[in-house]
Amino acid sequence: MPRPTPPPPGLLVVDKPGGMTSHDVVARVRRILGTRKVGHAGTLDPMATGVLVLGVERATKLLGHLALDRKTYLATIVLGAATTTDDAEGEPLSEAGPEAVGEITQPAVRAGIAALTGDIQQVPSAVSAVKVDGRRAYARVRAGERVDLPPRPVTVYRFDLLALRRTDTRAELDVVVECSSGTYVRALARDLGAALGVGGHLGALCRTTVGPFTLAAARTLDQLEQRPELSYDLDAAVAAAFPRRDVDQATAKAVRHGRPIPPAGRSGVYGVFDPDGHALALAADAGDVARSVVVLAPASQGDRK
Repeated sequence: MPRPTPPPPGLLVVDKPGGMTSHDVVARVRRILGTRKVGHAGTLDPMATGVLVLGVERATKLLGHLALDRKTYLATIVLGAATTTDDAEGEPLSEAGPEAVGEITQPAVRAGIAALTGDIQQVPSAVSAVKVDGRRAYARVRAGERVDLPPRPVTVYRFDLLALRRTDTRAELDVVVECSSGTYVRALARDLGAALGVGGHLGALCRTTVGPFTLAAARTLDQLEQRPELSYDLDAAVAAAFPRRDVDQATAKAVRHGRPIPPAGRSGVYGVFDPDGHALALAADAGDVARSVVVLAPASQGDRK
């Protein structure tokens, strides 16, 4: 039988459903697109939904260079109980009485949120993917070990209260959080509950943006099954995620062969495009030259004699 034609290179923005790991999503997309060359950037916990960025074929080379250091979430924080995992999937650690929960005021909540906004020192959740002596923290917890993680600096650019609801034993907060990479929203829920003296955990989480990619551009796996198309082809993906540098044909040929070219006079990684608008490479200035960080175009493509 003839081998199936591989899909073109590019990026997929998936609206991840709850209950699946990021690896589960990759496995399903591999089946849908008929290729093993699929990877993900910026994992999401199984309980979380929302934006997950996947690279397909040659675009997997982009994943380690995407600027995904700013993320936005819609979350529900449950006040009145702390859990072992700082979210709804963990076992209860403590529960506050109805009177204590009933005494939580909106001004107190807003003050607690304000204290967790800006540049803060955050202790990651014990079941996070942070490595401790070479092993993930969550693996050590599952093995019955006690894990104490040191605080680390993160930035919470925005932490806004959208709504406060009450039940007989709980208070639920709908919030929007915009934060730096490495920030744990479940840890914000834990720390807010602790500051209010009632305990807290994350009830629900949806990532709405990661870097330049938004939920509005995301597709569900069911939609992808019906129409297996990329969100961005390789050229559009590079243009969306990196500053752009256009070069002439001679310079393009040098880039295709991995040779240094004159610098662009800018900082950071940028996309290099040939005169036809095709992405050739990701490059960065290094003194008096610019060097390719990742070459995306084959050396023979578009060469002129």
